[in-house]
Amino acid sequence: MADPARARRLAKRINTIVASAIESEIKDPRLDGVTVVDTKVTADLHDATVFYTVMGPTLDDEPDYEGAAAALDRAKGTLRTMVGAGTGVRFTPTLTFTRDTTTDTVARMDELLARARAADADVARVRVGAKPAGEADPYREIGAATGAADAEDRGDDYRPED
Repeated sequence: MADPARARRLAKRINTIVASAIESEIKDPRLDGVTVVDTKVTADLHDATVFYTVMGPTLDDEPDYEGAAAALDRAKGTLRTMVGAGTGVRFTPTLTFTRDTTTDTVARMDELLARARAADADVARVRVGAKPAGEADPYREIGAATGAADAEDRGDDYRPED
C-alpha cells in the first residue's frame, strides 16, 4: 500500500497534467468549456478519478455534458500517455472521468433556501396582527386570578413538619 501523502502528490500532479493537456494539447472543440476540478487516486496508485465541470458558451446556455464526456472518453488514452510521461511512476494509473455536480447541488440548495426564506416571510407577515385563539393564558388556574393559593398545592419544595 502506498503512502497517502504520495497518493495526494500524484493526484495533484495528474490534475495539473490533465488540465494543461485539455487546455492546450487536445484539439477537440467539445472540450472548450471543460475545467478539471479535482483528482483522487486510489491507495494502490492504480486508478485515478478526474472530476470535471462543463461551462456553457454563455451563462444562459446549457453546457454540452454528453459531448464533453464523449470527448474525454475519446482522449482518455492520449491523456493517460501524457500522465505516464509526466509522472514517471512505474504503473500509469487508469483514468476515469466523472462530472462534478457540486455547482448543480449548490444551485439547488440556493433555490430551496430562497423558498424557505419566502415561506418564513409569509409566516411573519401573517403573524403581525394575529391574536391567540381562546384565552391569552389557557393554563391559568381559577384561584390564581384572584391571588388565592390552592391549599393542596404548596409547591415542589414543601415538606410538612412532623
